[in-house]
Amino acid sequence: MARLKGSRAAPKAAKYQLRLYVAGQSARSIAALTNLHRICDAHLAGEYQIEVIDLLEQPQLAKGDQILAVPTLVRKLPEPFRKIIGDLSETDRVLIGLDLKPMET
Repeated sequence: MARLKGSRAAPKAAKYQLRLYVAGQSARSIAALTNLHRICDAHLAGEYQIEVIDLLEQPQLAKGDQILAVPTLVRKLPEPFRKIIGDLSETDRVLIGLDLKPMET
């Protein structure tokens, strides 16, 4: 079953809707979730919602977002959709992927 996690702010429409696909409680899955919470808490100021989907429990859900590797983060909102693959330990790469930091030239 998908577990919902998010900010501790009062319920409202989340500006960022994020979906994290994982495979069980592997070290990479746990690291990705920990890193995602750290980044969101520091940069999204309570304006986010995280949905965690464990593909060991619900493998059919991988098809909808075309998930080929885990962990994968999908930014559902704001559009356009974005995908970031890996344990999200490279903060700058994640911020660029979420459009929170401009890409350096």
